[in-house]
Parts: sequence; C-alpha cells; structure tokens
Amino acid sequence: MPRPLSPSTITSDNGNSGIKSEWNYHPPIPIDNNPLFSWPIRWKDTLIYYRDSWLVVSEGTIFILLAALSWRFFSPEIESVQKFDWSWVGGIWLRNFLLLLSVAGALHYYFFVRKHQKTDLKYVSSFMSNSNRFLFKNQLWDNLFHALVSGVFFWSFYEVLMFWAMANGHVQLITFQSHSVWFILALPTIYIWIAFHFYCVHRLLHIKFLYGRVHAVHHRNIATGPFSGISMHPFEHLFYFSSVLIHLIVPTHPVHIIFHLYALSLGAVFGHTGFDALLVKNKKRLAIGHFHHQLHHRYFDCNYGSVDMPWDKWFGTFHDGSRDAMKQIRASRKL
Repeated sequence: MPRPLSPSTITSDNGNSGIKSEWNYHPPIPIDNNPLFSWPIRWKDTLIYYRDSWLVVSEGTIFILLAALSWRFFSPEIESVQKFDWSWVGGIWLRNFLLLLSVAGALHYYFFVRKHQKTDLKYVSSFMSNSNRFLFKNQLWDNLFHALVSGVFFWSFYEVLMFWAMANGHVQLITFQSHSVWFILALPTIYIWIAFHFYCVHRLLHIKFLYGRVHAVHHRNIATGPFSGISMHPFEHLFYFSSVLIHLIVPTHPVHIIFHLYALSLGAVFGHTGFDALLVKNKKRLAIGHFHHQLHHRYFDCNYGSVDMPWDKWFGTFHDGSRDAMKQIRASRKL
C-alpha cells in the first residue's frame, strides 16, 4: 500500500524513552497497520488512510501512471504475443531494466551521491558501505548486480509469462469499460494480496536452511539504499515476484499486471531508500521509506509482512517500534 505521509515532526514517544536514540529519525511511535483491519473498524481513519494513499501523489498513484504509460507506449499488443519472440520479450526486459536504473538511480543520486537532504528524515545516519561481505567488496556494485541482472530477469520473466498467458486465453482479460468498478478496486486489492504472499514467502526464507543460503544476500544490506530493494538471491527473486501469478485466476487487465510488478520492484526501491519522505522546502511532499520494514532490517525476526495487512499482529511478529515491542520480541527468542 502506498504509505500516507506521517506528521512532519516526531511526536512524543509515549513513554518509550530512548527510542529516539536508536534512530536518526523515526515516524510517530507506535506505528500502526492499515486501520481497515482493526476491530471494531475505524471507519474514519480508514477513509483518511485510503484518501491519503490514493488521492494524492504517492507510490500508488505514481505506479499507476507509470503502468498506464508503459502499457500505452512501451508494451506489445496482446494479440501479438501469442508466441514467444525476442522482439517483444527483449523489449519488455529493456523497458524494465531502464526503468529500474532510472528510478533507483535518480533516488540514489539525490539522496546518496549529492546528499541533497543530508540525513534529514533518514532512519539511520550511516550511508551505504564497503566491506568483504559484498560482491566486489562494494555495497552499491553488489546491489546493482543483484537488482539489474537477476532482479530484472525474473521481473521480466513473470511479465512475459503473464502477457503470453493472457494472449492465449489462460487469463481472463477485462477492460475498464466492461468492469469499471473492479478495474479500480483491483489496484488496492493487489497490495493486500502482495502483503499476504510476501509474509508467507518471507517467513519461509527466514528458516535457517534457506536464510543462510538465500535470504542472507538481501539481509547483508544493513544501511539500505534504493538498489537494495530487490538486491536478492535469484532463488528469492523467483518466489518474490511469483505473487503476480494470482492473475491466472483473477480477471484483470495488462495494466494491473504491470502495476503489480511495479509495486513489487519499484515499491521495494522506495521502501529501502532509508528516508521517510522527500522534503521540498522543508515540507514532506512524498512518502518514501517503509519504517515497518526498516524495523525488520534492524531486529531481524519481526515485521515479515507490511502495514497493508496485520499478518504480523495476527502471528505475533509485529514490532511497532516501541520498547514494549522490543521486550516481546526478545522474550519470544528465548522460547
């Protein structure tokens, strides 16, 4: 879910003294999940949450625009992709490669090369580092390799597969004219599905056998950057992007498939930038970072999902950033 902007100033820690000392910046503590899944449902908060997520400039609205433009100008006609051909397969790969390089590259240049925002609204004060744990002993080059080589390959593989399936009648194609209500509702629903799929896959990857051989590639990014988002082991990419296969069952449009994959790829780019928001004239203009996931990178065995659905709350792995949550996590480790 595109995260709404949090207040511009840090509110009281509500008795969690010392929390501020652990972070260069953090949003108001405790953090919350999507209020739609609270009980009783907080209808007013839910309406505000979705209004601020979809009716302003946000990740979601940016990805919708990019998906629409990609489909209109940089994608093959569905009727022409019934057979695999390098002309259209390579075109999709090139479009995704250039998009990732442009979006993540622009964020990296702005926040990490030029440091226009310095450490304002940055969760941790440190920037990317170099060490022997990275390929080429350089975090940026390590992230570039895993994201642009393996990441773009699997992202494009699934997109090509879904387009081919749609062209050959294995996916029910809808249009805005024929299913206007579902066409719109499918967009936020995609985020809810991604949250469920990501939680399940993420918990699986934290099993000791898979963590050491697969997921550790992503977790060696402690101080993250834009290219860290989909810097993963190829096996993890295979599972991470597989949530798009839901479109084999649910009737959708090619724009939904492209949007879904942008939510996974570019959403991870935004979420790992490490800054809570983009400042323009000292005012938050665009929510970027995902503090919920930043807590996972810090404490490891918590916040496996996202704020879109309270899976972590339901399964006892939620960390809201407070001291009490830290005590609960430590207690669970001793069981």
